[in-house]
Amino acid sequence: MDPIITKRNELLAQKVIKGLASRNMTGYYAATKEEALQIALSLIDEGNSVTMGGAMSAIEIGLVDAVKEGPYNFIDRDAWEDKRAAMLAAYDADVFLASVNAMTDDGVLVNIDGNANRVSAIAQGPKKVIFIVGMNKVCGSDVDSAIKRARNVAAPTNAQRFGLSTPCTKTGACANCKSPDTICCQFLITRYSRHAGRIHVILVNDNLGF
Repeated sequence: MDPIITKRNELLAQKVIKGLASRNMTGYYAATKEEALQIALSLIDEGNSVTMGGAMSAIEIGLVDAVKEGPYNFIDRDAWEDKRAAMLAAYDADVFLASVNAMTDDGVLVNIDGNANRVSAIAQGPKKVIFIVGMNKVCGSDVDSAIKRARNVAAPTNAQRFGLSTPCTKTGACANCKSPDTICCQFLITRYSRHAGRIHVILVNDNLGF
């Protein structure tokens, strides 16, 4: 990555980390995907049960493969015949892997979900939540800007990825639709954690996810 952009990301990440600390959440900065992977693995104890929502960023840094191959109990919902049971098992997991659709530069996390299994597990259940966040997802301090990114960048891209029939797959922008295929069903804004040590956000000097 261009050294000027890297420097900008380093400085911005420090602001985000301070914002997260003020909200009882812990932030980290990783200069590379490899560094992000090592930070994430340091937060997971051997033997922990680990699961995830739809987190392309965790896949992109190699975290999901590392957990599958490591000394952990990975709850892989794709391998379960009963998908509902796999989703419910996530609430009792030691660690939940996630990303954000957008976040503010003072530490507010914004996520949109279709089935709510991801946002509900972020809100409550798993003992620890580890977010892998590319610096491309950091918006200004305005929560509305983060919501706009989630609706107009993340949601249309994910709808296209899943092959859904929504207006945003045709226009690339949110139409505030009520399509049966809509994935904008639940919105979660995480502005504070009442449980110290539960939410960890690893900011990565890269463009990750959508």
